[in-house]
Amino acid sequence: MHATTLMPVAATCTIADLPDDAVVLKRMLEELLVAFRARCQESDQLQARLDQVLRRLYGPRSERGDPNQLLLFAEPPVEVAVTPPASAAADTPKKRRHEHGRQRPPAHLQRVRRVHALPEVERLCPCCGVARQVIGEEVSEQYDCVPQTLRVIQHVRLKYACSGCEQRRRQQRPQLPADTPDAVNSTLPTAATPVVAATAAVASAATVATPTAVAVAVATLVTAPLPCEGVPRCLAAPGLLAQVIVSKFGDHLPLYRLEQIFSRQGVPLSRSTLCDWLKRAADLLKPLCDLMAQEVLRSLVVQSDDTPVPVQDGSRDHTRQGRLWVYSGDVTHAYLVYQYSPNREQDWPLAFLANYRGFFQADAYTGYDKLFASGQVVELGCWAHARRKFFEAQKTDPERATYVLGVIRQLYVIEKKAREESARLGLPLAESWALRQRWRQEQSVPLLTTLCQWLEKERPNVLPKSPIGEAFTYALNQWQALQRYTTQGFLEIDNNAAERALRAVAIGRKNYLSFGSDVGGQTAATLYTLVQTCKRLGIEPWRYLRDVLERMPTCPAESLAELLPDRWAAAQRAAATADTG
Repeated sequence: MHATTLMPVAATCTIADLPDDAVVLKRMLEELLVAFRARCQESDQLQARLDQVLRRLYGPRSERGDPNQLLLFAEPPVEVAVTPPASAAADTPKKRRHEHGRQRPPAHLQRVRRVHALPEVERLCPCCGVARQVIGEEVSEQYDCVPQTLRVIQHVRLKYACSGCEQRRRQQRPQLPADTPDAVNSTLPTAATPVVAATAAVASAATVATPTAVAVAVATLVTAPLPCEGVPRCLAAPGLLAQVIVSKFGDHLPLYRLEQIFSRQGVPLSRSTLCDWLKRAADLLKPLCDLMAQEVLRSLVVQSDDTPVPVQDGSRDHTRQGRLWVYSGDVTHAYLVYQYSPNREQDWPLAFLANYRGFFQADAYTGYDKLFASGQVVELGCWAHARRKFFEAQKTDPERATYVLGVIRQLYVIEKKAREESARLGLPLAESWALRQRWRQEQSVPLLTTLCQWLEKERPNVLPKSPIGEAFTYALNQWQALQRYTTQGFLEIDNNAAERALRAVAIGRKNYLSFGSDVGGQTAATLYTLVQTCKRLGIEPWRYLRDVLERMPTCPAESLAELLPDRWAAAQRAAATADTG
């Protein structure tokens, strides 16, 4: 009897129905135990999935472990590469403590002086009655806020005409009959006539003047052109365009909230108009984002991750799931490039990384396997993803999960101390990488070897489909990629930089809920690229976008690299230094 068919029978079976043969009873008991274990395993899997869903909905998203678990492991010895002399240690500045109390406002803010003087009566000296003189002042400062103000820029184009040609045109004008009103004389401009009347004068003179005179008049009239606009015939100037972009993709404000904010200021701007502005601005900035993508592909290592985003679809009564990918360059190409795709097919990352050669760090998504098959791209594992598997298995198998989490924490302690040591010694980038690689080889590799041996030993003792079994399978299948970070100092232990870059998308998704279309997703990817790269580099995104939107229309293709965020910021600092110097 099969185990799955035995349970319903056993539920209605009584003692009288059991056979008397011991061999048959043993076989029935064996099948019942097999079925019981299968049910327990299925129950554990369902409970683990339920716990994950409840934690994501209502629990903390942090994956912090118990700090006392480090007591289970010996502290790894940390060998200092260079020991500075006592005099150098004495000269090292101490860590600055947090200053309590009121802090002075930053110096770059505008100061508005409000002088508070005594009335004339209170200035009189109580001793002699003579008015006291000002001998100094006490200054106290407060922050003040002026809400954002919308203003209108009037582009006044002056018109010009040649007075000499106009005089000659008058002399060549044919004589009119005496009884005909001299309407032409009354409308033609003279040297003293205001310039703004030139157009009307030429239009009225053209009705009676000869063809030659009309040609001379038209040729001498000229109007100053409008400055070149990146978004032609747009009601928004670069400053307002930059404000709308940063508000949505930096501050996560949906367009309907921006519509309400502008409405409170008496400016009716519909969300459809704002959406059109974002689309046209993204089209203008797309070549700059393409250049940033080329720079990212020059990195020694590229980190990537992706997140789902709902997309509206008119062909169905609910949204479908699109995808936003992010590609993070290394420290020398510190750009964040976002890519939108209507699905999670492997063609999208493969197309982006088609010409890339180097290390690629991401999760264990099978769509990347074709990328690694050629050998041109080296797979780099992420210990944050591996750790998450064991963190989620703590409830079902706390002993094994806690042990692995403790070892992983030791790996991160080594990384932290290597960074602190490099910062303390003030090492340049190359020497800092060399120090980190040496520490990894001396301290991290022995830990990884011990952990691998333990995982191989314990693997037969865990159920393959249980949470801890899936964690074991993930770690061992990815083991070569997970330990590869120890071979080079410039490699990172995880791809948390890419995950942090997607945090802005996750926050924005809770506010604007969905993209309106695939075109809206591509617009968002372009504008996220610029805004989030500015945030990563510590650049104020509004100032950057306003200046770039003004310069893009007249910027030649060979000078486009000057508008990259890091190079733009370097040029701004150099200009500020030159002005102050």
